[in-house]
Amino acid sequence: MQNSATPTHCPYCALQCGMNLTPAPDGTVEVSERADFPVNRGALCGKGRTAPAVLSSRVRLTSPLVRSGGTLVPAGWDEALDRIAEGLSRTRAEHGPDACGVFGGGGLTNEKAYTLGKFARVVLGTSQIDYNGRFCMSSAAAGGIKAFGLDRGLPFPLEDIPKSGCVILVGSNLAETMPPSLRFFTELRENGGTLIVIDPRRTKTAEQADLHLMPRPGTDLALALGLLHLVVAEGLVDEEYVRERTAGWEDARAAAMAHWPEYVERITGVPVPQLRETVRLFCEPESAMVLTARGPEQQSKGTDTVSAWINLCLATGRAGRPFSGYGCLTGQGNGQGGREHGQKADQLPGYRKLDDPAARAHVAEVWGVDPDALPGPGRSAYELLDALGTDIKSLLLMGSNPVVSAPHAAHIEERIRSLDFLAVCDVVLSETAALADVVLPVTQWAEETGTTTNLEGRVLLRRQAITPPDGIRSDLEVMHELADRLGVEKGFPTDPEEVFEELRRASAGGPADYSGITYRRLAEENGVFWPCPTEDTVVHAGTPRLFLDRFATPDGRARFVPVSHRAIAEEPDEEYPVLLTTGRVVAQYQSGAQTRRVDELNAAAPGPFVELHPRLAERLGAAEGDPVAVVSRRGRAVAPARITLGIRPDTVFMPFHWYGEGRANTLTNPALDPTSRMPEFKACAVRVEAVKS
Repeated sequence: MQNSATPTHCPYCALQCGMNLTPAPDGTVEVSERADFPVNRGALCGKGRTAPAVLSSRVRLTSPLVRSGGTLVPAGWDEALDRIAEGLSRTRAEHGPDACGVFGGGGLTNEKAYTLGKFARVVLGTSQIDYNGRFCMSSAAAGGIKAFGLDRGLPFPLEDIPKSGCVILVGSNLAETMPPSLRFFTELRENGGTLIVIDPRRTKTAEQADLHLMPRPGTDLALALGLLHLVVAEGLVDEEYVRERTAGWEDARAAAMAHWPEYVERITGVPVPQLRETVRLFCEPESAMVLTARGPEQQSKGTDTVSAWINLCLATGRAGRPFSGYGCLTGQGNGQGGREHGQKADQLPGYRKLDDPAARAHVAEVWGVDPDALPGPGRSAYELLDALGTDIKSLLLMGSNPVVSAPHAAHIEERIRSLDFLAVCDVVLSETAALADVVLPVTQWAEETGTTTNLEGRVLLRRQAITPPDGIRSDLEVMHELADRLGVEKGFPTDPEEVFEELRRASAGGPADYSGITYRRLAEENGVFWPCPTEDTVVHAGTPRLFLDRFATPDGRARFVPVSHRAIAEEPDEEYPVLLTTGRVVAQYQSGAQTRRVDELNAAAPGPFVELHPRLAERLGAAEGDPVAVVSRRGRAVAPARITLGIRPDTVFMPFHWYGEGRANTLTNPALDPTSRMPEFKACAVRVEAVKS
C-alpha cells in the first residue's frame, strides 16, 4: 500500500472528477480535493466522496464463487477459471461460437473494453458482444455520425460552456446526475448567458434555468422541429453558414415547416409563447449550444430526435464555431471510451466499423490474425439479452447489472436464468451476479491503473492508489487466464500500459485515434483530447475543440438529416392513461450495485418512489408516502408516493436504481430505435393504482 496521496479520478459518472486518494493507518482510504483538474476543480458529489466505502471487504467480493447444489460457495481461482473455460468450450462445441455471448460495461477502462472485444472475437470467435453503453449514448452517437461524421460526446471542453451566450439543456438533470458540472452553468448565467432547460419535471436543474419548458415525455422531436420552423419563419437562418458549411438543408427545411407552432403545442404541451421565447434567446447571442442527455435519447426515435436538435444548431450556424455547437452529456464513467474500442457489437478499436474491410485488415494485423477470421457485427445489447437461453447459451458478463438496468427487466431476468452457463466478473455480488454459475471478484478503480475517456473526449489516467486484497485479480488477468485455457496463449497481457500501447496501434488512423497518447503524456498533461495522431506535441497536442475548420465528412460539410415527428411506441390509452418516465437521483448511481452498499448514500436515498402530480394523487386517494402501484403491459412496480407540483399531471417518474418490487425497469418498454437500437426507457404507457393495506 502506498503512503502518500495518489492523484486519480472518480469511478462513477462521465465527468471523471479528479481526486486524491490517501491510505489511512486504519486501512481505510481518504478522499481529498484535487483542484488542478479542470473538470471539477476539486468539487466532488456525495458519491465521489464516499467511493472508497466500496473498497471495504464488508461490501465487496473477496473470493471467487461457484454454484454448488443451487448455492454460490467460495472456491479457488483455478477451479473458478476452469469452470468458465469448460462452460464456454462446451457451448462452442455443441452450438457454435455465436452461442457464446459477451456483455460489457461503460465503466470498464479503455484497456478492459479493448481486451474484452478482442477476447470475444479472437478467443471465442463470437459476434455476440455488446455493452450497457448501448442504453446510454447510442442515439446521440448515431445522430452525431450522421451529421458530423464523428461521435464524441462533447466537441468542446466543459470550460467553454460559461463563455456561450445561451445553452439549451434537453432532458438532463445534471444537478443530480453530475453535480460538479452545475458550476459551468451557474457561471454561464453569471456571465450574462441564458440557460434553457427542457424536462417534463421541475428538477433541481430546471430550478436554475432562465426558462423551463415541460414537454410531454417522448415529444422532444416535435419540439425541436417546431423551434426550427420558427427559426425559418422569423428569418433567423444563417444562410451564409448553411451555404458554405452544410449539405441537405432544403429537405430538412421542408420537413421542419410541417411542424408549425400550434401543432407542436398540441403535441408537446409547450405553449407557443415559450417556443417563440426559446428561439429568441437561442438566436440573439453570437454563440449558443444545445446539450442533450438521456431524456431525448432514450426513445425509439432517439436518433431522429438528436438529428432534429443538430439541425437547429446547423441552421443557426452554431456548430463548428467557438463556444457553440451540439453536444451529448455522456452518462457512464467510460461511456465514451467504452464505445470506441471494440466492446460494441459493430465496432473495432479506434471507432472503426466492423464491416469495413480496411478496418478489419488494420486491426487484424495488430492482433496477428486473419481478417477473414474476425466475425461480423452481432446483436445490440437488448437483442443480445433477449436471445439468452435460445440462440445464446452461455454468457460472460463484466461490469454490468442488466437484471436491474435493462428494459423489460423481469423478462431479461428470465432470459438470464435460462442460460446454460453464466459467468460474471464484478466488484460486488450484484443482482445479476447472484444468478451466475461462477462469480469472479475483480479489482476496482483505486486498486488498478488504467485509462478512461470522459464526456469531453479527454483521455485520463486513473492511477493505482492501494494494493488490492489477497484473492482479488484484475479483469485483464481474468481474460489472460481464460484465453490461455481456451488455447490462445499470447496476445492478452495483464499489464494495463502494455495493453494501452497495443490499443494505440489498433486505433491509429481511425476516427478515435489514440496513437499519439501515452501514459507519460496523460500524467504530465492532465489528460489528452482525442483524436491525437502523434506523440509530437508540437505537431499535434490533441483536439479539445472539433469541427472548427471542417467536419469529419468526406467533403468537410455537416449534413442536415430530414426528420419528422412520430409518436412513441406506446401511447397512453384508456387502460394505461399515464406516461412513465425514469431517471436517477443524486445519491445513487445506475443500477445501484455499488452505491446501495454505502450507508451515507442509502440514508439520503433509501429506496424507490413514484413522483406524481397532486391532481393524479387526489384521483387515486393517495397521500404522501402511501404505497402506489405503477402497472404497464410488462409488469407492476410498487413504491411510496412522492407528491409534487414539479411534474406534469399526465406523467409519473420513478428512479431506476433498485431491484425488487420497486424496480422501475420492470415497466419500461424495450421498443428499439431503428438506427441506434436504443430502448425506449423514457416513455411508456402505465396506470397508477392505490395499494390497499
